[in-house]
Amino acid sequence: MTDTDPAVDAGTVDLETVDPEVLRERAVASLVAARDRTTLLTSCVEDPDLTAQHSPLMSPLVWDLAHIGNQEEQWLLRAVAGHEAIRPEIDGLYDAFEHPRAERPKLPLLSPAEARTYAADVRGRALDVLERAAFHGTRLTAAGFAFGMIAQHEQQHDETMLITHQLRTGPQALTAPDPEPVPLFTGPAEVLVPGGPFTMGTSGEPWALDNERPAHRREVAPFHIDTTPVTNGAYRAFIEDGGYDDPRWWAPEGWAHIRRHGIDAPLFWRREGKQFLRRRFGVTEAVPPDEPVLHVCWYEADAYARWAGRRLPTEAEWEKAARHDPAADRSMRYPWGDADPGPEHANLGQRHLRPAPAGSYPAGESPLGVRQLIGDVWEWTASDFLPYPGFRAFPYKEYSEVFFGSDHKVLRGGSFAVDAVACRGTFRNWDYPIRRQIFAGFRTARSEAV
Repeated sequence: MTDTDPAVDAGTVDLETVDPEVLRERAVASLVAARDRTTLLTSCVEDPDLTAQHSPLMSPLVWDLAHIGNQEEQWLLRAVAGHEAIRPEIDGLYDAFEHPRAERPKLPLLSPAEARTYAADVRGRALDVLERAAFHGTRLTAAGFAFGMIAQHEQQHDETMLITHQLRTGPQALTAPDPEPVPLFTGPAEVLVPGGPFTMGTSGEPWALDNERPAHRREVAPFHIDTTPVTNGAYRAFIEDGGYDDPRWWAPEGWAHIRRHGIDAPLFWRREGKQFLRRRFGVTEAVPPDEPVLHVCWYEADAYARWAGRRLPTEAEWEKAARHDPAADRSMRYPWGDADPGPEHANLGQRHLRPAPAGSYPAGESPLGVRQLIGDVWEWTASDFLPYPGFRAFPYKEYSEVFFGSDHKVLRGGSFAVDAVACRGTFRNWDYPIRRQIFAGFRTARSEAV
């Protein structure tokens, strides 16, 4: 049942009622933060590393840089401001649907210097457009949606570029402080989420993307969900118990995939003597047992859950655990309430280059006591990526609609590589179930016994 009554979607902040100057400041801050991060990711290595393809799964970093500028030009300068194209001849080069990633190094791409100049030129003009923008009149401009969409797009590509940095070989190029150490988490292993209806998705969050819309009522049976994401230590127990050698735990497609590719541990792990080591952004280190497990595909997450006598949560279960406040019977923007994320709430924005230990960020827990639902690691769910009832593609069907179906599984919650502008309690990510280079982990669930 679709329900777009504002009372149902009470967890959102209606930016349309906010002073336009506040909207303008929010948009400027979001765009500047994204560009600062892009600059960091593309200035910490030499030009040969920018033009190289470090994995056939990823684009050269210089492609991402120019693509960011091209998308900004197309939407903010052309669609919003009605300007003529600056370099229409490059549109096809940076069309993500026209050229698969593996083919992009062969294209006549802009050089690093040209890409930087182009992206900077577009940004200067876009800020001029933003300075004069009226945040009403069309759906694209209402509440500054187009500017928020572009800030989110750039941050999403920043996360993609960070994945490329993880895949590249060579010396360490990026540094960041580690998360604050915390005592070993000794709280309950799981939390009971009561059954009943709740509001899923949003109709009132102005910068929410099309696949998050509209708000609608979902009925969820009572279930238990892990208090924290599954840790490296817990996942190692699965490995040591022969989890990768026992087809009982694996979906048939997953079993065929791991056997075909010789997979026997998370990506970037290797066994040395009695311990596991991992490579993380150019540094080799012992796998920390208390961190959420990272770089596992959906099939690995599903197999672990079966081995543990549990299952992956559905997307609806995950969102109810993350957003529903049973005392007030409403859905919030985030597990901790409606306030934007702060450093006390979640590990976001590449502030650290690793997940925080399981049990971190008590200020960010949900009303039921579930922790780290936002940030640290993307969490695989059991659900296929499908539209919500009443879905309408906007502003283009290639953002979400072309990916709907059983080929892609939904991930929720964001990771340490995700910026807050591109991470909400309603935000949906999706990928193929074989993907391991992404910053993905999981938590498990079980149905309440009846």
